[in-house]
Amino acid sequence: MNFIFLGPPGAGKGTLASQVAEEYKIPQISTGDIFRENIKNQTELGKKVKAIMDAGGLVSDDVVLEIVDDRLKKDDCKNGFILDGFPRTIPQAEAFEKLGIPVQVVNFEVDNQLIIDRLSNRRVCKNCKANFNVKFMPPKVEGVCDKCGGELFTRDDDKLESITHRLEVYRKETEPLIEFYRSRGKMTDINSARDSAEVLVDFKKLFPVEK
Repeated sequence: MNFIFLGPPGAGKGTLASQVAEEYKIPQISTGDIFRENIKNQTELGKKVKAIMDAGGLVSDDVVLEIVDDRLKKDDCKNGFILDGFPRTIPQAEAFEKLGIPVQVVNFEVDNQLIIDRLSNRRVCKNCKANFNVKFMPPKVEGVCDKCGGELFTRDDDKLESITHRLEVYRKETEPLIEFYRSRGKMTDINSARDSAEVLVDFKKLFPVEK
């Protein structure tokens, strides 16, 4: 099964994507990870992206699509994949559609206040990158990682001003994709304003694991 996960920052896409990837034995793919992998391995695509980024430019939709298409041709995608963070815009979605790859699109529904609570209260370990939430999943000792004892901090993009900006960008650029895919009969909504374990149970009912 091939999936595209849609939803605002803080909707729980990344958490569920990692769980679904493990349960369904399919890779979770984000464009950011693909960029970093190609740059690290100095592939032709990686060199192209690095040159654009070093010059302070934005990677064009054509290059993003080329990189995604290349990644989806790898052996680990034979049984399916999860695209997390792509497409972000209608032009990207239209270009991706031309590849002819069948997909199911999952829209993560959650209200703005819960997103703000989730992100503004998130703390990340400087050492092992583990995530905590002082409101919903606090560490045993304030400011200290349960896993490695590292110092916890608030990411710059989890500060209120940044969260508000990220939500505005999402509503303007990415939210229109919901109706784009709904009109094509590819959209499934899921309530992600719950514990991730509950969301996963519902997801597996909607998309049973193929034996």
